[in-house]
Amino acid sequence: MTNQNKSKKIFLLYSLIVIGFLIFLSVMLLTTLKSRDLPSLYTKESSKATRGSIISADGFHIATTVKLYKAIVNSYYIDPKKRELFIELFSIYSGIDASEIEDKLKKQNGVVVLSYNIPQKQAQYLKQLAYELRRLKVFIERKNSITGKTTLHGLSIIESGEGREYAYDTLLTPIIGYPHKAEEDGYTYIKGVKGIEKRFENELQAKQDEISQGPRDVNGYIVLNRDSFTKPEINGLDVKLNIPIDLQIRMEKMLDDMKLELNAREAMIVIMNSQNGKVLTMASSNRFLPKSIQKEDYEALNSSMIEYSFEPGSVIKSITFSILLDKGLVNPYDMINGHHGRYQIGKKTITDEHKFDWLSAEDVIVHSSNVGIAQLAQKLSGADFYQRLTDFGLSTKSTPDLIFEKVGSIPDAVQLNSEIYKATCAYGYGMRVNLMQLIRAYSAFNNNGRMVTPKVVDCFIDGYKRELKIPNEEQIQVIKSTTAQRMKDILIKTVNEGTGTKAKTVGLEIGGKTGTAHLVENSQYVNEYNTAFIGFANDKKNKYTIGAIVVRPKKSQFAAQTSVPVFKKAIDIMIEENYLKPDIPIDEPKLEIPEDKLKPNIIE
Repeated sequence: MTNQNKSKKIFLLYSLIVIGFLIFLSVMLLTTLKSRDLPSLYTKESSKATRGSIISADGFHIATTVKLYKAIVNSYYIDPKKRELFIELFSIYSGIDASEIEDKLKKQNGVVVLSYNIPQKQAQYLKQLAYELRRLKVFIERKNSITGKTTLHGLSIIESGEGREYAYDTLLTPIIGYPHKAEEDGYTYIKGVKGIEKRFENELQAKQDEISQGPRDVNGYIVLNRDSFTKPEINGLDVKLNIPIDLQIRMEKMLDDMKLELNAREAMIVIMNSQNGKVLTMASSNRFLPKSIQKEDYEALNSSMIEYSFEPGSVIKSITFSILLDKGLVNPYDMINGHHGRYQIGKKTITDEHKFDWLSAEDVIVHSSNVGIAQLAQKLSGADFYQRLTDFGLSTKSTPDLIFEKVGSIPDAVQLNSEIYKATCAYGYGMRVNLMQLIRAYSAFNNNGRMVTPKVVDCFIDGYKRELKIPNEEQIQVIKSTTAQRMKDILIKTVNEGTGTKAKTVGLEIGGKTGTAHLVENSQYVNEYNTAFIGFANDKKNKYTIGAIVVRPKKSQFAAQTSVPVFKKAIDIMIEENYLKPDIPIDEPKLEIPEDKLKPNIIE
């Protein structure tokens, strides 16, 4: 009986072992066959490349790109007991008011976007917060009623796009232009609309996003070996301007003041190196905030230096006279009949502000005689006049660095065969130009007859800080060097004795020509004017071509009272900023001789 019980116990034990082993095998088999959500042995990381910056000549970043991130949380996974803790910590790390976070979580259950515009530095802090929230068990696991799987979602900080920052607000607008936002695959990026932002869109835009993938370690980091792959980030090129920020700031402030003083619609100035075309200043009184464009800013969005074409008036007389001089059709000392300020061509009477009976040919420029230049222009054929005006760059694009330029117009060769067309075009009516075209044309007078192309942009800078230079445009010999020197002397005389006397500056070589033109509205001239003064300012080392335009000044219709003072103030600023150094002779100190020494010596 005892042996039988013992056998039964042994059998029962073995049976239990066998059954247990079979259960173990069954579990192992089910585990093997059942699909599981195992973490991948490989991982992938990516980072968006960014748009390039716009940089001043002295290295200041005028326009830069910042990455933006969005913070997302699924409120379903927040532990109700720790909801207040989540709101308080997120508010501290993000700077967003706690009540605003509370409102967002109340208004929407499930996935909630807490912020769309988180800067990159703040995003790093919030990523650290996301880790801390998991550690503090602020989020709890939830079981999916359909799949039966348990999931956990915490705070996610996701790269959402990029924003454009303008550190100096309105500075250099409208030249640098402005961008707008576009979206692609849920990512917001910047695209240029006007100005430098648009012109160099291809150079500025990001080239290649960073992508890294390969086997991961236990912490989820990519193991760099032969099975891993990395494609580097290639950001857009930086665009470096020839314009220094210190000079630009002062010029813009001066134009703001002059616009108010002259009660004008706009005041603008361009300063260019006459020998290499580098633009040092391109400024307007009408500017805007690129990040916050308002309805009242719409007119300022256009760069008037190239997009505002107008009848230039008497500043064209210098170009007309130089053509005549270059072709040997006039001698500066020829005497011209001034007709006492009234001259009839057909049905049109041409008048002068200053009435002369006779004046020399060069004094036609010095004293800005419409009557004189109208007569001299008759020596040119229509074909010659048209060709030489186009040689000076009128009715053609002034610079490759800016877009949407309005190139204006000049009468064609057939029209210029007409006496009246020839006369009015000679003093700047019946044609349209912009300020940059005048700057380019006048550079010939200060550069031995060679016309230079304005260069706003100096170079591009890549990710390795290498400067990629832009080839210079070829200088064009539009008049002989002897003609240019004679014109230069006449323009200096205009400042010393004629209509530009308010631009005189001791120790500098200053020359230029005034211009005043009626405005046309509804095909009729109205009692409003634009004024201009285009010329140059030189010291012993530097040569600059400078142009000032004042649009619709109410204070005075004369350039001598409006544009010339703007020109002069610009020169004063250039002196203060050491762009010009006047050569002022130092008087030798007088030798003081005592009175007793002045008495004659008496020899007895």
